[in-house]
Amino acid sequence: MQPLRCVLRVQRALHWGPWASVSRLLLSTCGAHSRLHGTACPGAERQEDGVRKDFSSRLAAGPAFQHFLRNASASEEKPSFPEAEDPPPYLTADELRGRQRKVYLETYGCQMNVNDTEIAWSILQKSGYLRTSDLQEADVILLVTCSIREKAEQTIWNRLRQLKALKTKRLRSRGPLRIGILGCMAERLKEEILNREKMVDLLAGPDAYRDLPRLLAVTESGQQAANVLLSLDETYADVMPVQASPGATSAFVSIMRGCDNMCSYCIVPFTRGRERSRPVASILEEVRQLSEQGLKEVTLLGQNVNSFRDNSEIQFNNAVPTNLSRGFTTNYKTKQGGLRFAHLLDQVSRIDPEMRIRFTSPHPKDFPDEVLQLIGERDNICKQIHLPAQSGSSRVLEAMRRGYSREAYVELVHHIRESIPGVSLSSDFIAGFCGETEEDHLQTVSLLREVRYNIGFLFAYSMRQKTRAYHRLKDDVPEEVKLRRLEELITVFREEATKVNRSSVGRTELVLVEGLSKRSASDLCGRNDGNLKVIFPDVEMEDVASPGLRVRAQPGDYVLVKDGFLEAKLPEPKTLPFSAPSAAWVLSSWWRRGAWLLWKTPGPLETRPAHRTAGPAVWPAGILTPKSRAQAHSSDLAHCR
Repeated sequence: MQPLRCVLRVQRALHWGPWASVSRLLLSTCGAHSRLHGTACPGAERQEDGVRKDFSSRLAAGPAFQHFLRNASASEEKPSFPEAEDPPPYLTADELRGRQRKVYLETYGCQMNVNDTEIAWSILQKSGYLRTSDLQEADVILLVTCSIREKAEQTIWNRLRQLKALKTKRLRSRGPLRIGILGCMAERLKEEILNREKMVDLLAGPDAYRDLPRLLAVTESGQQAANVLLSLDETYADVMPVQASPGATSAFVSIMRGCDNMCSYCIVPFTRGRERSRPVASILEEVRQLSEQGLKEVTLLGQNVNSFRDNSEIQFNNAVPTNLSRGFTTNYKTKQGGLRFAHLLDQVSRIDPEMRIRFTSPHPKDFPDEVLQLIGERDNICKQIHLPAQSGSSRVLEAMRRGYSREAYVELVHHIRESIPGVSLSSDFIAGFCGETEEDHLQTVSLLREVRYNIGFLFAYSMRQKTRAYHRLKDDVPEEVKLRRLEELITVFREEATKVNRSSVGRTELVLVEGLSKRSASDLCGRNDGNLKVIFPDVEMEDVASPGLRVRAQPGDYVLVKDGFLEAKLPEPKTLPFSAPSAAWVLSSWWRRGAWLLWKTPGPLETRPAHRTAGPAVWPAGILTPKSRAQAHSSDLAHCR
């Protein structure tokens, strides 16, 4: 205990963070000191007494409680940015700098991980690191990881084996290659990664990205470094994410982190921590900057994005109760006060009427009428809602602790479609959850047929340690049964989605051009309001704002397209290149990206050989400038809203 006491005393004297985040370098230093001198830290007691007296005097002369109440009531127009902290005493300011070392970042998993990558890079860039897209020239390789399923973690283990060979072959003249694991997998497995893969140099959990410069500096001495502490207040509100693609037309904006729902199957609360929301002012400032940079679409992100609640200002903490979707409950005590998601969505949509607004991933319980009404009224809020069902059986939903029954979910679907005509719906489903019977499975099949989603994300259940299901339920559905049920869900989803897409025949859609299609250099691709990918020919078309002027669409342009439908045989599910348990992701990704095929027709739609996937065939009807888009919303597209 002598070295530990030494660390704790020095920590209190120097005002460092929790000792768990201090690298092994500091611990070994204190240990060596105690062995040499036979004591933890000579003079530590005298130093501690002096620190206590100094702290007491400063506390007596410092501000009283009323001072903070007065200052909390004064709201600021822009978020404040904290001053740079002094380096820890075992590192110099120069050692914390990147010194032009090149960082290679790989991202796995959800959109939040994409945004986390941009946050981590923003922090490293300010510290003097450079980013590279060439793995061979990297000095630092950082993997932003996912832990939602066993398959996601296995992908990282396989990647580490590949990187081990790269690190071994590294020339000594170039200096050592550092490899780090960031995000949810680092948070879940912690020291298991360092013990299993000795070639991993650092770990950083989702709330520790600010510590990356220090962690990397520590690894330069040959030590492994880790910070996997979860925070109750970290939102990175003052960090402006840096996008890897300068020519991008869209961006992710994180508005909250963590989750309080504690669904029995979900690892997120244990890897991302408790819910906390960014101040509204900081979100609006980030969206304004993205608008000034010319971006045309932002997606608001959060593990439970529509449970957003800004309590950063004292005047927001009123006693207004939280409105939930009808028939839904929470697993926690109902929260009160704060600026809610409807307020944020309203303010964000007002910043730039030419900028599309999306949000993900929501929970069905947090769709009160004011949110649905706002989506229906505001043209630039996309008429697309992700509504994760997970199962069609009320019994399984109860075991999952979802807070609703099948009947309440279906009622919400009807209410959404009444409130937002033409809305596009997507959903998540889990096949083979603990205790799921054939009857439960058939109820999920019937829900797919009843709702008829546009997009689906379907997965076989993968039990995660630490979750409630791991401790209290039994993973008793055999793997082959899970995969068979998953294939059946996939087949039904495809059948119903095809019927939904056929209903788009004859409609005019507004498509935001993203760039060249990956399928053909002569095609462009973009997304419609329902977030379905649209591929159409790169040809000259009329500029709606300047009749008679023929131009080519560019990334960031809005294009009006009119669609018909070409028949083609869809491949059977068994021919799709997937392997369990990630089968559904491949399918849902394939459907979103491949179902809409478009090409220009000189006149009426002709019947042509359908050598690719069936879908609505669309030809460009015109290109819109920002000035003409609002006009298109009110006239050309009025019939399809």
